Amino acid sequence: MCVQSCVTIRNIMDRNTQMDHDPAELGALERSILAVIWRTGTMTAEQVREALGRPLKDSTIRTVLRRLEEKGYLAHTVEDRTFIYRPSESRQRVAGRAVKRIVDWFCEGSVEALLVGMVDSKVLDRAELKRLAERIATVKSAAPAKKETKP
Repeated sequence: MCVQSCVTIRNIMDRNTQMDHDPAELGALERSILAVIWRTGTMTAEQVREALGRPLKDSTIRTVLRRLEEKGYLAHTVEDRTFIYRPSESRQRVAGRAVKRIVDWFCEGSVEALLVGMVDSKVLDRAELKRLAERIATVKSAAPAKKETKP
């Protein structure tokens, strides 16, 4: 009598990638794939292809997933022989890096200039700006105070 057994092989690949990639350099398909994976948490290449709802070849999806992993946006595990992709960084962290580039390029490093520009161009209204200021104050008051040392 022969007994068959199922074995799940799991392998983890993490962080052999660059973490300083400029998010502004991502293409439209890369951004679409990241959005889908950020929304769901983990996905196979086939699930990504189906979720995009566009007629793309499986090899195209796999190539873009591999490139996103090389750029530091995704990581994967292997279960049986299937790659399961997950975000390496949160959407907020990537957005923060993208905004930092904008601040550096267009505002000479001034976040204040960026926020004033966002209010002036009606991206942010004054009520949103006030909520942000209150949230920042709350976070600052909850954080442990750093002791300043004088030379």
